[in-house]
Amino acid sequence: MRSLLLETDWNEEWMRRQELRRTPDDPAQWDARARHFRPRETHPYAQDFLALADIRPQESVLDMGCGAGSLAIPLARAGHNVVAADFSSRMLETLREGIRYYGGLDGRIDTLQLAWDDDWQAAGIAPQSVDVAIASRSIATRDLKAALTKLTVTARRRCCITLIAGASPHLDEHIMRAIGASVTRGTDYIYAFNILVGMGLRPEVSYIDSPRRDTFDSLEDGVADFARMLEDGNEHRVDELRSYLAQHMVDNPHAGEPGAKGRPQGRYMLDHERITRWAFIAWSTGEPEPPELHP
Repeated sequence: MRSLLLETDWNEEWMRRQELRRTPDDPAQWDARARHFRPRETHPYAQDFLALADIRPQESVLDMGCGAGSLAIPLARAGHNVVAADFSSRMLETLREGIRYYGGLDGRIDTLQLAWDDDWQAAGIAPQSVDVAIASRSIATRDLKAALTKLTVTARRRCCITLIAGASPHLDEHIMRAIGASVTRGTDYIYAFNILVGMGLRPEVSYIDSPRRDTFDSLEDGVADFARMLEDGNEHRVDELRSYLAQHMVDNPHAGEPGAKGRPQGRYMLDHERITRWAFIAWSTGEPEPPELHP
């Protein structure tokens, strides 16, 4: 019996899907957002990622799409040498601020401006140059197979990535369902898993549930903030959104304290956390095996 699963060109399907997305990631967008990223403590998501990554003592790491260093900094503080790469120059500068803030990390983190589609070897990322290659919530490329191949070629032992496995992190699925709005669930990880299987690798999948508290200073501020979620035919749900927020907003006991990305928390919060689910995919980079094909 023929297997449609094995015969499907998952990378070609991925490329078709990228054409339907609104805009590709742009370094300038992340440059503008960099000032809001100030990793001064290890977020529960980063703790979960590092626990699943199972990086051995003294192993070297490539952190591709490192952002402001939410993984690179705790890895360096744990004694690992890290190549921290990102296509945003401002993110890398924010990372360097974090290195100076913690101190004692000189020589542990090398920063490199690098995009997924760049020539990695020309940029100094040689094959098998690190023990472990990671990409946390950072794979943004039209050619997913090429990106996964670059990680695999670079790492001597292991690769670890995360991709969305539910509603977009920009959405609060609890709210969307409560107000009758439609929600599209992310399936990026399915493409990555199947591409890796097609490459003869043996990916393993776990899940990370990442909580977040949204805060705001007034009902109308909350409506303006959450209304950004109402796209793709949900724009008419603003009145339902306002009613929901009015019923579920409560005083925030931590108002004014540093919150997400270092910004002060608002006076109010919702009576529930926003949960984003990420698929954690890991694989060994040993000799790949050809996928089994059935006639």
